[in-house]
Amino acid sequence: MKSKMFKTVTTSLAVMFLLAGCGSNKTADTKESSKSSESSTEVTTGASEKGYTDPKEMKDEYDIIIVGAGGAGMAAAIEAKNDGKNPVIFEKMPVAGGNTLKSSSGMNASETKFQKEEGIEDSNDKFFEETLKGGHGTNDQELLRFYVDNSADAIDWLDSMGIKLNNLTITGGMSEKRTHRPEDGSAVGGYLVDGLTKNVFEKEIPLFVNADVTEITEKDGQVTGVKVNVEGTEKEVKSKAVVVTTGGYGANPKMLEAEKPELKGYVTTNSDGSTGDGIKMIEKLGGQTVDMDQIQIHPTVQQDKGILIGEAVRGEGGILVSQEGKRFVNEMDTRDNVSAAENALKEKSSYLIFDSGVKERVKAIDFYEKQGFVTKADSVEVLAKELKMDEKTLQETVDTWNKAVADKKDTEFKRETGMDNGLDGKEFYAIKIAPGIHYTMGGVKINTKTEVLDKDGKAIPGLFAAGEVTGGLHGENRIGGNSVGDIIVFGRESGKQSAAFVK
Repeated sequence: MKSKMFKTVTTSLAVMFLLAGCGSNKTADTKESSKSSESSTEVTTGASEKGYTDPKEMKDEYDIIIVGAGGAGMAAAIEAKNDGKNPVIFEKMPVAGGNTLKSSSGMNASETKFQKEEGIEDSNDKFFEETLKGGHGTNDQELLRFYVDNSADAIDWLDSMGIKLNNLTITGGMSEKRTHRPEDGSAVGGYLVDGLTKNVFEKEIPLFVNADVTEITEKDGQVTGVKVNVEGTEKEVKSKAVVVTTGGYGANPKMLEAEKPELKGYVTTNSDGSTGDGIKMIEKLGGQTVDMDQIQIHPTVQQDKGILIGEAVRGEGGILVSQEGKRFVNEMDTRDNVSAAENALKEKSSYLIFDSGVKERVKAIDFYEKQGFVTKADSVEVLAKELKMDEKTLQETVDTWNKAVADKKDTEFKRETGMDNGLDGKEFYAIKIAPGIHYTMGGVKINTKTEVLDKDGKAIPGLFAAGEVTGGLHGENRIGGNSVGDIIVFGRESGKQSAAFVK
């Protein structure tokens, strides 16, 4: 009963937080540190009930300070605690989760036990090569090799803590079903945050929210702790190591536009906390950054609220059509290519078309429907009318697609994956989407031990980083499902390595 109550409260808070960060026509937030007082008070009240640590309990020193309570930060804390250390997590927002809460499609991993159970013949080498191709050959290959080789163990680690990702689907740029989702096919983000937070609390790891780290302190080149603002008061907390897991800068317009001015005005899918704080603090310590101009645009973003429509909808058989009712791209191509094709359309937007079968296989669609994003009809013709499309054209498009699925050959756009099921259900649906800022591939440079490197390529003693705050792993284009794998694989490693450092 206790775990069920925990999940209900956590999920409710997660949804509240996610929606609070998704205002009408949301563009990258202009505030560097966004904490609206009203929603903050509301959520914090619930948060204290759910187990976040009382600020009065904050100590002057911990073995390891983890900055950021997304997936990477919580994974780091759990591993550090497993190693017998005394870690603490500081989160500037009122709720733990960060961008992890918004993750939808799943977690990519190869050679997993769940793939083997389904008879999927995958390999780490194939995963490596397809990710490298998706990143246009620019990925940090040492980081990528470490990631793919440790991805299956990360799935097992989550499973050992009651976080089971045994429902498999596929994302763009991949040839195998290696995107692992919760058993019921729901969005991975809330489920993952629920499970990690539960384990953090069970292990009695202190997790402070509304705790804004403003500086990483150091002496003689050695990290010594942080300065953190809690309830309007700055406090210096010492530690033997600091792990930075603050995410990227997808909600910071100044940083985005400095790298790519053409992105001004784009909707962002990022949480309000993704303002690049960790990157800036690490740069002040002499940390090196890489790929800062590599910013991913996602092709399927609902524009009014800045909500990403997960890639699993296409992976389970959905198609993209223009206002003319025609397909215009291989929907399972990499995100950069699909976004470019969409931007080439007259309207610079399109419709994601799917049926009741896809809706049954992708539980996240229930959330989209509750938000009012989904148009529903009893037939393709009626759907076309609702979308002000030519009925005959859309019907021909769906018929052609269904024939391609039956023949296992898409002669129009050479799509080869996500073709297990045609669009022939009892109801048909559409969501209007367009590209939006989704992910920042650039960040601080780390090695496979998650040590932060300075401009000479040397590790900064006591400083570690993991997740979207880092750069290099994804190169010029991230494959859908790889960010969740990134935060778990490297989050765990940062916890292990920081624990080893403080011995």
